[in-house]
Amino acid sequence: MSGAAEPVLVADIGGTTARFALARAAAPAALDLDLDSIGEYPVARFASLAEAAAHYLAERRARASHAVFAVAGRVADGRAHITNHPWVIEHSHTAAQLGLERLELINDFVAQAMSIALLRGDDVVAVGPAGWQPAPAAVPRNYCVIGPGTGLGVAGLVVRDGRYHPLATEGGHASFAPTTSEQVRLLDVLAAQFGRVSNERLVCGPGLVNVYRALGTLAGHDPGPLQPAQVSERAAAGEALAVRALAVFMEVFGAVAGDAVLVQGAWDGVFLTGGLVPRLLGPLQRSAFRRCFENKGRFSAALSTVPSLAIVHPCPGLLGAAAHALHPAPRPTGATA
Repeated sequence: MSGAAEPVLVADIGGTTARFALARAAAPAALDLDLDSIGEYPVARFASLAEAAAHYLAERRARASHAVFAVAGRVADGRAHITNHPWVIEHSHTAAQLGLERLELINDFVAQAMSIALLRGDDVVAVGPAGWQPAPAAVPRNYCVIGPGTGLGVAGLVVRDGRYHPLATEGGHASFAPTTSEQVRLLDVLAAQFGRVSNERLVCGPGLVNVYRALGTLAGHDPGPLQPAQVSERAAAGEALAVRALAVFMEVFGAVAGDAVLVQGAWDGVFLTGGLVPRLLGPLQRSAFRRCFENKGRFSAALSTVPSLAIVHPCPGLLGAAAHALHPAPRPTGATA
């Protein structure tokens, strides 16, 4: 970490929005995310991440020599390509443009996973009966983080011997596995459109639209192009097709989250995050999410004890980037430059 008087620049870069903030030293081994410093911009407004970051620093009249940028894409060999946006980020070039002595590029869901290190009990809301309390780093823990936004992110966090080991994955692109006859028919419709159908084709903002339109196709009509918010609004207004689309979305989300626990061995909890979770928290808690999460045959009893927790902290990606600055070693697998 850079000098105590100078903040660390942190960023959470998605396919739609770029968020920046400053994290300031609170004590020799502590770093606080300054919520008042948060700036949010459409990524389409800027030609590059460096341009957006320079704009943010100029607006805040701030300087930083250390930055942690969490980006929605795979980071490898000092290079990151945003999955749902044209930005390509080169580590050395970006650091030079911003005059940084130290730049760390991490996957955005590595940051979401690292946020668990700084989350408090009131930063999460239980979805289902199992609760959660933060544990000290000395207590071994296996966690999973999954969240729908512009895409579907999945990551893990292993806590051992006082150290945090985030795991970057592309689990959102695992193949969709239908669990009901209705979902089998949906898969047929979506496969005709996309070929291979991943979980992200259903569980994200555009995925909600895909589900809505596929259900319309099965009912004999195409509702046409829509935005995710329009589907949510129609569901809130009681439109039957939109109500069913939201219900199917939650069912698949629950099943995928349960699968992630099984794959990662995340028996200590799965954290639900991403842009859609806070907006749909009420429908999520009333939905079949938890039933589908636990519906794992011979492992249903084991899943019933695993907490599923909606993150309600306003900026967990930024919080996780700050946590990564505070706990930079060991480096997350396949994630940093």
